[in-house]
Amino acid sequence: MSDGTLIALTFAATLIGFWGLTLWRAARNEARARQSHPPLGRFLTVRGKQLHLLQQGQGPDIVLIHGASGNMRDFTHDLMGRLVASYRVTVLDRPGLGYSQRLDRDGATIFEQADHLAAAMADLGVSRPLVLGHSYGGAVALAWAARHPGGVAGLVLLAAASNPWNTPLSRYYKILSHPIGQRLAAPILTAWVPTRIVTDTIAQIFAPQPIPPGYADYIAAGLTLQRGALRENALQRAGILAEIDALVPLYPGLDLPVEILHGDRDTTVGLAIHSIPLSQQVAGAALRVMEGVGHSPHHADATAVLAAIDRAARRAALR
Repeated sequence: MSDGTLIALTFAATLIGFWGLTLWRAARNEARARQSHPPLGRFLTVRGKQLHLLQQGQGPDIVLIHGASGNMRDFTHDLMGRLVASYRVTVLDRPGLGYSQRLDRDGATIFEQADHLAAAMADLGVSRPLVLGHSYGGAVALAWAARHPGGVAGLVLLAAASNPWNTPLSRYYKILSHPIGQRLAAPILTAWVPTRIVTDTIAQIFAPQPIPPGYADYIAAGLTLQRGALRENALQRAGILAEIDALVPLYPGLDLPVEILHGDRDTTVGLAIHSIPLSQQVAGAALRVMEGVGHSPHHADATAVLAAIDRAARRAALR
């Protein structure tokens, strides 16, 4: 056996060993995340797919839709507890994220997610809820209202993605939304990315506000780093710009109360690109700009968000 052949065989064996270790670590990390952060709610089968949701409280119905890369824990950490005395709150993991099953293999569009959530609420007997959406979840909330006229009593949008932008898709999402990247990059990230990198990313999103005490541990970085969640989130993120292009022409037809909150220090979803134009595109929209606030209004000033929800409920005659 030549030296070149021996080197090639050694390299191949090392590569196979590394890949086997990577798959083992990925599965182990996912199992640990699910053990340490089990489902908070129950599962509802909607059109053959499992949706993880939690419902608590009494009063007018409100549905909370989380943003990209997250899960329902973003709301159960604080906001939901503030609402249950006055509202019946339904919070959920969007399709493909957290504990909810993906809808298909090419990434659920905001319109597919909106239809899925509308069907879920109908199954639960939730009629004409207020719908609150944060960031990406705001786009889903807008799609829900546009696709199901009369099915939503009002919208509360927190730093919502709502209008087209001109920055390119990041390399990270380009890789993870590509079939080869999904097969190779997702397991590597699940297996080897340390939790501190996720915490650093969370800190950037919250800035200039600090991460709320206990939030980083509560939100469960391991759930975000599941292979399926990484793939689905990347596909959703890669497709949303074209979907918003299709959504914007529907805004003039929206006939419902819309309360918009957006921080003027938000560097993730720009105020000037998204919420300011949206406030002019929807006749029933009222915009509140939150001074000094970043991308998480519901954590930076929960009182202001509660007030916006109450305004939307009054405007929709739910109170």
